[in-house]
Amino acid sequence: MKIVPDAPVADKPATPAADKAPLSAQPQTSDRPRAGSRLLAELRALGITLAVLLLAAGIVFFITTRWNSWVGDRSLQTTDDASLRADVTPLSTKISGIVSQVAVEDYQRVKAGDLLVQIKDDDFRAQVEQAEAGVHAAQAALDNNHRQKELQFSKIAQAQANVKATGADVERTRLERVREEELEKTGSSTHQKLEQAVADEERFRATLNSHQAELETQRRQVAVLDAQEIQLKADMSAREAAVKLARINLDYTRIVAPTDGVVGERKVRAGQLVSPGSQVISLVGQTVWVVANYKETQLRNVRAGDRAEVTVDGLPGVVFNGHVETISPASGSEFTLLPPDNATGNFTKITQRIPVKIVLDPKQALTDRLRPGMSAIATVKTKP
Repeated sequence: MKIVPDAPVADKPATPAADKAPLSAQPQTSDRPRAGSRLLAELRALGITLAVLLLAAGIVFFITTRWNSWVGDRSLQTTDDASLRADVTPLSTKISGIVSQVAVEDYQRVKAGDLLVQIKDDDFRAQVEQAEAGVHAAQAALDNNHRQKELQFSKIAQAQANVKATGADVERTRLERVREEELEKTGSSTHQKLEQAVADEERFRATLNSHQAELETQRRQVAVLDAQEIQLKADMSAREAAVKLARINLDYTRIVAPTDGVVGERKVRAGQLVSPGSQVISLVGQTVWVVANYKETQLRNVRAGDRAEVTVDGLPGVVFNGHVETISPASGSEFTLLPPDNATGNFTKITQRIPVKIVLDPKQALTDRLRPGMSAIATVKTKP
């Protein structure tokens, strides 16, 4: 039996066309909600971006206007721009000469007064002896002046005695003349005797005048001797000063340690000729301190006496205690050979650094291992 398919089966291709009409109409009804959602998402993203930008701008503005205050108000001010310092004294010669002895080795520990370098002193000892001989000569001249004054006083006493004796003769001859004048008037004496009496009086009076002049001369001679004495004393002082100068120059032949410390590398050797100002060796003192170069914005609350802690790169893990002793009166750039002049050319503002001296507390462990020049990190505990 042959089965014949139904007639509607041939019309199946038209069925999809009828089904497509409702499918094409469905997207048209959902475009508006999707467009609104997209717009809301874009507005939301834009708002978030603006909010982030405003927040960032506010943070930047707040930081730039308040950053220095935050830095300065911190209770712990730390800097790694710090180093150890000590008194390093370059020792030089004051005179010229030949080195006869170098009494120390490199990096040797010495005490105050220890001999470091000796310069040949033969010439300088001779100068001292010559100056002392000049002092002896000046002293002899001064003693001679004193003896002359004593002799002069004797001459003055003799002249006074002569004046007194001659004065007595003058008085005697005056009375004799008066007597002869009376006798001549009465005729009891001759005119010749009167003339003899007058002549005797005049002769003794002239002798008296001569002795008085001699007495005055002898007295004036004392004034001359006094002036000579002043001159001789001045010469004596000059010669004594010459002796002191010669001895000082003799002392310059010995270069000694001014304080306790450790010497550096020797710059001279025995037999070397040195001139004034030649550096022979350096002496490093035993007291070590810290110079910390803080930014100017960190020093708002830093004061002298604030406690501080210091760590040294060469001794990791060791903390040294100390305190702020002084703060530099100017920034480090002001002490350079050519200080900056911001009034000319282009200007770029740079935060300056101010040196702060920190003194370590005494009797701490390992302080004997600290050396000037070592790098350090300093922390100052400030008080608001």
